[in-house]
Amino acid sequence: MSGFKIRVGALLLAIIGVQGCGGGGGDSSGSTNGGSGVTAPTWTAGQFSNEADFKNFCAAPRTGIDPFTSAAYPDKAGTAMHEKMWLRSWNNRTYLWYREVADVDPQSYSVLDYFSALKTNAVTDSGAKKDNFHFYQDTASYKQQTQSGVSYDYGINWKVGSSRPPREFEVAYLDPVSPAVTAGVLRGYRLLQVDGVDFVNDNTSAGVAVLNAALFPSVNGQTHTFKFRDTAGVEKTISMTSASVTTVPVMNVQVLNSGSKKVGYLQFNTHIANAQPQLINAVQQFKDNAVNELVVDLRYNGGGLLALASQFAYMVSGPNIIQNRYFEKMMFNDKYPTTDPVTGSSLSPTAFYSRGIDYSAGVFTNQDLPSLNLSRVIVLTTDDTCSASEAFINGLRGVDMEIIQIGGKTCGKPYGFYPTDNCGNTYFTIQFKGVNAKGFGDYADGLVPKSTPVFAADVKGCVVSDDLTKPLGNAEEGMLKTALYYANNNSCPVALQSDSEVVSEKVTTNAVQLENGLAVEDPREREKLLDNKIYQPIKSE
Repeated sequence: MSGFKIRVGALLLAIIGVQGCGGGGGDSSGSTNGGSGVTAPTWTAGQFSNEADFKNFCAAPRTGIDPFTSAAYPDKAGTAMHEKMWLRSWNNRTYLWYREVADVDPQSYSVLDYFSALKTNAVTDSGAKKDNFHFYQDTASYKQQTQSGVSYDYGINWKVGSSRPPREFEVAYLDPVSPAVTAGVLRGYRLLQVDGVDFVNDNTSAGVAVLNAALFPSVNGQTHTFKFRDTAGVEKTISMTSASVTTVPVMNVQVLNSGSKKVGYLQFNTHIANAQPQLINAVQQFKDNAVNELVVDLRYNGGGLLALASQFAYMVSGPNIIQNRYFEKMMFNDKYPTTDPVTGSSLSPTAFYSRGIDYSAGVFTNQDLPSLNLSRVIVLTTDDTCSASEAFINGLRGVDMEIIQIGGKTCGKPYGFYPTDNCGNTYFTIQFKGVNAKGFGDYADGLVPKSTPVFAADVKGCVVSDDLTKPLGNAEEGMLKTALYYANNNSCPVALQSDSEVVSEKVTTNAVQLENGLAVEDPREREKLLDNKIYQPIKSE
């Protein structure tokens, strides 16, 4: 499983009873729409009409102007069956594993339940589900989060040991300007009680309702009381009021003097557009301080914009390392061996981008990115390190940059998609696999730190548990301490020279609700994109 904030993991936890947000979620009949006179299309097994025949025909059309594009919504009067038939044709044309999807009659499904069924049920060599990354999000929430980084909660990113009784939630890290920081919550606090309800053990309907109401406030300004146990074993009762919280994707930027090395360190939490200036500033700071080692803390970074991963990889390595090789090449399903099924353009690899990007317009700017011209980078990882974060690692491995991996194996997602809106929901279905300049992208079971690498997905490094007893960025925190040791000694500490796998919990982002002991994903809270690689084509001008 992988993580997201409670707001985790929930894309990878069992999803029970998900209800739709936005248009098209509720009608399962597929009949005419409320007297509008629009006739629903019909399903015939094995026959797939052009998806354009159904696109933007909505059971509940949006009206007015889209605040994110300043253009009128494209929605037209339609039916739930129009929405389902669009999903069916779109998925059959673009889904990477379309041959493994059963063509079932959508008539008895709601729109969102039908989308959830449009994926493979195959498993990887390890027995894990091949596709753990098939989801939808309310379009307005998706755009708000990816363009502004704003969410609605307390600013706590949780590490989830179990979302079922006995539940285990610990604070992994905090958004720096947030109700949780103001209230004095710290990394490593374990949640015991919520509004007087036993968080660990209560499994009654009434108790779970209280937990959900507090952990997933529906509006800002709701105050709830939480009891925690700190890392010293002391219990603390803290009240917090929900608020709009802006995610800070790059944190704890610092230069550490360690032995003979000058080490740059940064915590990189998510590949969203507003991370770009923060990464540029961090790299410039490292360059000005002439760092000769770099530690990139990706332990809670579930992915996001592939172009941003390419930019950051360029800033770490520079043109002398890259030597005109590409960052990642996309491979689509067998219907599209040479063209991109979404853009229609000829397939060409994603370069190591050396310029700034205007992500709203999808174009390069005239800003030249700084670069460190390092020959190796040390990355800190857990199984919450996913997708675009893995692409960053794999892309640099493809140009022979030395990667040292400290922590645990990554989540295993060499896949990505184009987020696609229809009728108020943005859908994410796996459409491509990414490979590096050496043609490698087979890490569906994760990139694994090994003292002596054997397999292609093994990366030289040390197996280390996440240390919640120390702040992130503290030189004594377990993973960073190991990274600094490796920087000076080119080996793992003797006590860690074993490749025993670390079994880590998931970090979440307030996307999981609790219902009678089961983890239930809350579509309202799907603002933060974790465990996903998003491709956005960037125009040259």
